[in-house]
Amino acid sequence: MDDKTLRAAVEKYWTTADARDWDAFATLIAEDVVYELPQSRERITGKEKYLQFNREYPGDWHASLYRVVAEADGGVSWIRMEDGGETVDAVTFFETNAEGLFVSITDFWPESYEPPAGREHLVERY
Repeated sequence: MDDKTLRAAVEKYWTTADARDWDAFATLIAEDVVYELPQSRERITGKEKYLQFNREYPGDWHASLYRVVAEADGGVSWIRMEDGGETVDAVTFFETNAEGLFVSITDFWPESYEPPAGREHLVERY
């Protein structure tokens, strides 16, 4: 898969997820997909389980895509997820197979934290 095609697939992944269009979302996922969440040490194996995980995910969340970096066999996205006034940034890594379907998806959901004291003169908080 070339960079442009992969970029479009990652964009479609987030667009269809945000729209809860699980039929279109499913067209991007390989049958043997492995989805991992390293911070909670969870792994989902298989397309049907992964689709069910997404269908059942609670809340009224909405994803905004900020950046996609795409290479021949994988890419990464940076999104901002909003749910009921809470906003969280996330980074997702994607790997594809020869058919251009996602075979590996790894989400990182970092938690916000307060910076250590002593660098206030160097930084701007937002």
